[in-house]
Amino acid sequence: MTEITGTLVFAVLTAVLGSFQFGYDAGVINAPQQVIIAHYRYVLEGPLDDRKGVNNDALDSTEGLPTNPPFLTPTPTPWAEEESTASGLTTMYWSLSVSIFAIGGMIASFFGGWLGDKIGRIKAMMAANILSLVGALLMGFSKLGPSHILIISGRAMAGLYCGLISGLVPMYIGEIAPASLRGAIGSLHQLAIVTGILVSQIIGLDFLLGNDRLWHILLGLPALRVVLQSVMLFFCPESPKYLYIKLDEEKKAKQSLKRLKGSADVTKYITEMRKEREEASSEQKVSIIQLFTNSTYHQPILVSLMLHFAQQFSGINGIFYYSTSIFQTAGVGQPVYATIGMGAINTVFTVLSVFLVEKAGRRSLFLTGMGGMCVCAIFMSVGLVLLDKYTWMSYVAMVSIFLFVSFFEIGPGPIPWFMVAEFFSQGPRSAALAITAFSNWTCNFIIALCFPYIADFCGPYVFFIFAGLLLAFTLFIFFKVPETKGKSFEEISAELQKKSGSAKTPKAATEMKYLGAMETE
Repeated sequence: MTEITGTLVFAVLTAVLGSFQFGYDAGVINAPQQVIIAHYRYVLEGPLDDRKGVNNDALDSTEGLPTNPPFLTPTPTPWAEEESTASGLTTMYWSLSVSIFAIGGMIASFFGGWLGDKIGRIKAMMAANILSLVGALLMGFSKLGPSHILIISGRAMAGLYCGLISGLVPMYIGEIAPASLRGAIGSLHQLAIVTGILVSQIIGLDFLLGNDRLWHILLGLPALRVVLQSVMLFFCPESPKYLYIKLDEEKKAKQSLKRLKGSADVTKYITEMRKEREEASSEQKVSIIQLFTNSTYHQPILVSLMLHFAQQFSGINGIFYYSTSIFQTAGVGQPVYATIGMGAINTVFTVLSVFLVEKAGRRSLFLTGMGGMCVCAIFMSVGLVLLDKYTWMSYVAMVSIFLFVSFFEIGPGPIPWFMVAEFFSQGPRSAALAITAFSNWTCNFIIALCFPYIADFCGPYVFFIFAGLLLAFTLFIFFKVPETKGKSFEEISAELQKKSGSAKTPKAATEMKYLGAMETE
């Protein structure tokens, strides 16, 4: 444990404050959903309410206002046609408020690595904080203007920030972590994300900040984190690998290493980095286009994309974004507390997965997680379908949701990021991580935007759709995805070609070993 120093702990904790913000931004919109929707209605339906003689003072509170969560049919009113149009507009703005976050992440996911290489890891995180600050201020002052426009704009900025740091934070903490602790320290990124989700759910409670008076403060609170992390980043050492391998600044790299290692003799680490630099220089960079045009990369990029598709189209984000509505539909008296319970389980099983992934293996945990989620999705739908006939079915639906989240964090949650990095060598790795991150954010956006409409159309049967997708992805993983635990890159590439049915395994493995070479004739 001598490799752990105060500077290392400080630097890692400072960096994962960005990951914490990622989780907070992803989860904060959920708990105050009905409060914000009520405010949208007030802004958008003001003239209609005036014609109906509704007292404006009553509209400052969410009490008594009709809600329209997924799976429930709104009650008709005398103003049904006008309300239907206005309600549709409110639903559209709300869906966009949730999904615009993923659009920002989609766009920025391509630029995290580039920005880190261009100006350095520390300065890149500082620059990203500007986006977070702008987003927090827009949302924090949203009650004073057109709230739907300001919230959507603020969420877009938050998405851009999270898209950048989803690449920057793992890059930085992975480069400063000792080799023996790289897995454990790297997992703190995911742990900070789920912790951020949990904290956002707790302080989003009605008696804290999730009420009609303080919801805008809840959304603007990240501004404090920006200030705190920006100050702390001034005292963090730059990545020694960036300084030595990218900039060839050996003197600065040694100074950074001395701070991180707490030792004056860092010759051993400089020697290791020199070897890594020589290996990196022998491999040409591979572009995203080459990943799809060179047959050598077809199988690994297909498997990588399918792992991320499986993660996002499992239905997990439908539950994360709209859990309060789902619990309300399931008959839970206080759905927000059930959502917090789900967040706590999410955190606990993320910690558990850190210890399991190196013992049980990536593929087996992914299959277990996907299979378990498939069964849970079926029981979830059954519970919601039969809720009107049997009240105890609400417990079936709730337990299914909790188990669904547990199975997700055991495998499909963290593992795709591990496996994609293991499928590729240094040459194509950055391009592969960029395209898979983009696909992940794209799927996230599609689910966030479409889920409420699909839920309205399908009602309680919606999770049968996800059960079908989960079954298809489970079969794909069983037949096409190799185990990567404890295997060399050559062994993994050979397994990939074998599962693709290729008869040219040795040649393919050799080509992938020297990634970045010209396409074979």
